[in-house]
Amino acid sequence: MSTRQMHPGLHPVDDGLVRRLVAGQFPQWADLPIERFASGGTVNAMYRLGDRMAVRLPLIEGGAGDVSMEQQWLPRLAPLLPTPIPEVLGAGKPAEGYPWPWSVHRWLAGRHPEEGALSEPVLLAADLARFVAAMRSITLPGAPVAHRGGPLASLDAETRVAIDELRAIPQENVDCDAALAVWEDVLRAPDHEGPPVWLHADLMPGNLLVDGGRLTAVIDFGCLGAGDPACDLFPAWNLLPAGARDAFREALGVDDAAWRRGRARTLSQAVIALPHYRTTNPAMARNARHVIRAVLGED
Repeated sequence: MSTRQMHPGLHPVDDGLVRRLVAGQFPQWADLPIERFASGGTVNAMYRLGDRMAVRLPLIEGGAGDVSMEQQWLPRLAPLLPTPIPEVLGAGKPAEGYPWPWSVHRWLAGRHPEEGALSEPVLLAADLARFVAAMRSITLPGAPVAHRGGPLASLDAETRVAIDELRAIPQENVDCDAALAVWEDVLRAPDHEGPPVWLHADLMPGNLLVDGGRLTAVIDFGCLGAGDPACDLFPAWNLLPAGARDAFREALGVDDAAWRRGRARTLSQAVIALPHYRTTNPAMARNARHVIRAVLGED
């Protein structure tokens, strides 16, 4: 995967820089092997540090705040969740010409699930529902505002621009009129009327780890915060097949209005991602195509 054109302002990161950062701030780990870990992520670089740790470094300035937020909140969230999440073992500081905070996490085993290739989709749906329900039940005060967790109208302009961009890419074969109809339909419905709830807010396959078909960890909490509970329904369309999608909805007790908002939010994310990542991040582009097919195939 190329990250060179994914975002402007990418900071160069290589093995030597990571080794110097670790040696300078965590000398107890200076002799451990360091190896770049291939990832479909878009704003962070990941390195294995020995067998039991990972180094996570923002590639762009926008990711720096996410790292600081994770360092603050992950230790407080972990005891409240049924699924393992990253454990911060070291909070790195800018040094060696690298300008942003960075983290050392405990390594979490597992692999990313792949849409269309789940071995236990209904059981995975139940695992995901337990995680989402637990996030929603958290009552810690002072939650940040979740990324994209506000009113749907705040996403309207960006979503419409993306749909127009896809009209100009006929090889993607997206039914842009149908996508726009789904989006405009939900804009006419009431927004979330209850209090905001705690959210992961980025439950993409690349932020999930599985083993034997079951959920073993949830990672990358850079978008976390409080907002519309429909924001954590993404796996219904970006990962789960129809039967498991229904099980996920039933386990969470999602009403029609929230389901419509979740569906439209997931579609919005996909139509924005596809033109942006289609030539730079195959995993993100593939999943965006999957979402568009899943959402529009329901009509």
